[in-house]
Amino acid sequence: MNKNLSCYCGLCCENCAVKAKVEPAAKVLFDEMKKAGFEEFINFIPGGEGFWTFLKGMVKDGICVSCRDGSGNPGCKVRVCAQEKNVEMCAFCNDYPCEKFSEFFKNYPMLEKDNALLRDKRWDEWEKLQDERKAKGYTYSDNKNVITTT
Repeated sequence: MNKNLSCYCGLCCENCAVKAKVEPAAKVLFDEMKKAGFEEFINFIPGGEGFWTFLKGMVKDGICVSCRDGSGNPGCKVRVCAQEKNVEMCAFCNDYPCEKFSEFFKNYPMLEKDNALLRDKRWDEWEKLQDERKAKGYTYSDNKNVITTT
């Protein structure tokens, strides 16, 4: 696992639906459209040129890298705080958990335990958990397959 694909808050980018499902689907769509010759006449379809440029960019560069590398909401309170405090991950901050996490815990119920694992066991165990999730096809938008720490 690439540590750069982890967010300050403790989410793993590789388990985000954008990274795990949308990017590969964009590549399939691009390849199929290219095989079918869309590149030659896409400009004749209203909005086609912009769409093709966007799709090609998704395939070449990906949609998102991580909030640590510049993607995501630049005004995210968690991100801004972590950068100001110069912490690698919020779980390592002396003030964690703070009020900035109340919404995160509602939307990502596994995050509190994940960050406790990261804080207590450091990277190896946290990465192992994220890799298990990825191998099972889990994404944060699909909480029915959540693998949690106990």
